Amino acid sequence: MTVPKTTVLVLDSAEPELLARFYAELLDGTAGPAPGDGDLLLVTGRTGVVVGIRRDPAHAPPSWPLPEGSQQAHLRILVAAQGLDEAEREAVALGARPVAAEDGGTLPGSRTTLRRYADPAGHGFVLAALREDLAPASSTEEMLTPPSSVADVHRTESEGA
Repeated sequence: MTVPKTTVLVLDSAEPELLARFYAELLDGTAGPAPGDGDLLLVTGRTGVVVGIRRDPAHAPPSWPLPEGSQQAHLRILVAAQGLDEAEREAVALGARPVAAEDGGTLPGSRTTLRRYADPAGHGFVLAALREDLAPASSTEEMLTPPSSVADVHRTESEGA
């Protein structure tokens, strides 16, 4: 048995409370301080996904389009295909800014499966339709439904699902 671990993607922000609230509402989750770290807020979505937001008074928004030859991280938020339009409306109402195609954003031909945005602090994220053919044996609805308990998550992981 290995030591239990978890991964948290942390985004920097000059105003972490605002960004944490944005992601908590977008992911239908909650935001709160990380235990023992006054500069880190944790956002827990309804499926248990956690995003950290760290206070950085000198934060400069990432550039988009990306500088030539560079890569940067972005969040890919999976949505049932039939809910993509509604998810887009929610994101924009919360302060997301669509990224124009000419700036490396959503291409007109891909709007049915993928849409690119910048969050209120300028970090890139994508709303992506969850492809049925890539989902495990369970349905898309099951994949987007949170487990009933942490024990279910550990049991599912140990069963190799």
